[in-house]
Amino acid sequence: MTEKNLGLLFTRPQSPRYEFSVLTSENIVDQCVVGNKSAGAGISYIAPLYLYGNKNKIDLFDLDKPERRPNIAPKLFTAFLEVYKKAPTPEEIFYYIYAVFYSNIYRIKYAEFLKTDFPRVPFTKNLETFERMGEKGTELAELHLLKSPALDTPLVRFQGKGDNRVEKHKYDEKELRVYVNKDQYFEGVEKEVWEYMVGGYQVLDKWLKDRKKRTLSLEDIRHYCRMYTALKKTIVIQRDIDGIYGEVEAAPLSVLSLQ
Repeated sequence: MTEKNLGLLFTRPQSPRYEFSVLTSENIVDQCVVGNKSAGAGISYIAPLYLYGNKNKIDLFDLDKPERRPNIAPKLFTAFLEVYKKAPTPEEIFYYIYAVFYSNIYRIKYAEFLKTDFPRVPFTKNLETFERMGEKGTELAELHLLKSPALDTPLVRFQGKGDNRVEKHKYDEKELRVYVNKDQYFEGVEKEVWEYMVGGYQVLDKWLKDRKKRTLSLEDIRHYCRMYTALKKTIVIQRDIDGIYGEVEAAPLSVLSLQ
């Protein structure tokens, strides 16, 4: 992950209070980025899309760029060639997997299995289904990396006059507001998005908790609005994915374990 890469982050929850969680990153991550081991959410595993060779056994931080290869079982490419008559790119496979892991149907159906073993990915024989899932996975990854153009038009606004200091924040379901102090708030926050969780954490709440007694900069405020927008659009895309996921299990091709 010190080179150009995409990492698939996931947990194996060790407590019934937590659910299987997934994110993506282009960087090295902390072991608790989508989980908290001490709280029972499980540590974060990272599956890099590419593995970089080190044929000269250079130092980890050497600036030479080693060769890379996909971190995907070769037999999967063979299966795709036989069925699709072409081999998808590693990125296309990554985004397909990302979409599958965001299917609520998948998460509910395999909830117990996901607590005890590495997640397994069902692939489809239908190329069109594969491509549609991949498109949704691409949208999700761009949102979660905060790179999507869709985030340039935020769905919430910061309102009120004050010093932008986070005091005792609270959510007002009736007003659809998240107050950071008695006079200032984020407006237009839907309950479903406010309660959205990743790795055992309520995202929008946890972000503010970590900034208690701090003054929010304009960039902080912009980031929170973009984060809300990413979560809202994630929920919408998850519903789209569930509409496609049935086609995946209806025409199975292969199952790949992330171990």
